[in-house]
Amino acid sequence: MPFLKWPGGKRWFVQDFPHLIPKRYKRYIEPFLGGGSVYFHLQPKQAILADSNPHLIATYQGLKTDWACLQEKLATHHHRHCDAYYYTVRDTKPRELLNQASRMIYLNRTCFNGIYRTNQEGHFNVPRGDRKHVLRDTDDFESIAQLLETAEIRVADFESIINEARKGDFIFADPPYTVRHNFNGFVRYNETLFSWADQERLALALERARIRQAKIVCTNADHPSIRNLYRGKGFSLRTISRYSAISATTDSRKTFTELLICANT
Repeated sequence: MPFLKWPGGKRWFVQDFPHLIPKRYKRYIEPFLGGGSVYFHLQPKQAILADSNPHLIATYQGLKTDWACLQEKLATHHHRHCDAYYYTVRDTKPRELLNQASRMIYLNRTCFNGIYRTNQEGHFNVPRGDRKHVLRDTDDFESIAQLLETAEIRVADFESIINEARKGDFIFADPPYTVRHNFNGFVRYNETLFSWADQERLALALERARIRQAKIVCTNADHPSIRNLYRGKGFSLRTISRYSAISATTDSRKTFTELLICANT
């Protein structure tokens, strides 16, 4: 059911590790929504869905508001799609909600490798990819809109959302994977999105939620600096692995590990 491709998406997690997700909880709370793979897998009756990216949240809100109109707008994008049209749409800044939502989905499905990236001015700057289909046979926007009817969808900082969790609520947190004292390009890029200070703030917010007896599953970088943030604070830490098939050659494809941080599950 996820309709967006998003960096760090967790489709592999719900496919390979569904047993690590609690089966019973009150509200579902996700402060880093992204593509929403875990949310769409669980389909909870009550949810608070949040992200700091206003364009992403506008997409969910638009789909919830009028999925049929959104689908019509995507059909228009599909028929007009070409190189010149892609860059024209990329440079627009629509104000109306459904136009914002259709633009986001159109660019996500036709840009290079489904990457979401902005420049320092906050403008989306990913070049066009080779995919031509804007609408897919698997799209079921009506069912997504029905699921979103009972969800609160907000642009918000993660800490304020986690602070709302109470006993029995389930928090799934999947932040950008920034680590301390690691200077590769990926981490430098993430540092602009999610700093080390944000990682520390996240750990403290989750610790407070654990004390309030919220159920917590957090995925993060499998790195000593991240482990040190959570060690000795009532969390269970577990390494899980995923296979990456991004590389062009079989020999260079790797299995990566991630850290799973859980409490009260």
